[in-house]
Amino acid sequence: MFLKDYISDVVGGVKSLLTGMKITGRYALHHGKEKITQQYPDNKDTLVLPERFRGEVIMLHDENNEHACTGCTACELACPNGTIKIITKFDVDEATGKKKKALDTFIYHLELCTLCNLCIEACPTSAIKMGQGFEHSVFDRSKLIKTLNEPGSKIREGVE
Repeated sequence: MFLKDYISDVVGGVKSLLTGMKITGRYALHHGKEKITQQYPDNKDTLVLPERFRGEVIMLHDENNEHACTGCTACELACPNGTIKIITKFDVDEATGKKKKALDTFIYHLELCTLCNLCIEACPTSAIKMGQGFEHSVFDRSKLIKTLNEPGSKIREGVE
């Protein structure tokens, strides 16, 4: 009985191994077909990432250093692990004289980010998006804390 179970386990293991190696064998035997694997970093100049790749959160700025972030904190609330911290201030609207909440600092903790895209989906003004950057190796974790709004940037006219 013991020998029969042992042989059955070995045959099942070999079958499982061959099933798993089928794609590897196909790539090894068909050299002319398209390869999915990219030889990074040898192909760094020609590297093409898929459009859907999510590398880090970035804030979009136009040529006038203006962004669409209103400081509503929807992205901060949507983040499941506190990756984003929005610091707001109150500006006085010169036309009406009313106080208006505005973005002061957008802090992004890349070392905590799970790249889940929930903050992007929650943003009502599409002020942030997922960027293509993926090389984030550093020796000091404090370098992974980023301020996404550029110095001197302001909210774009017409964004509410």
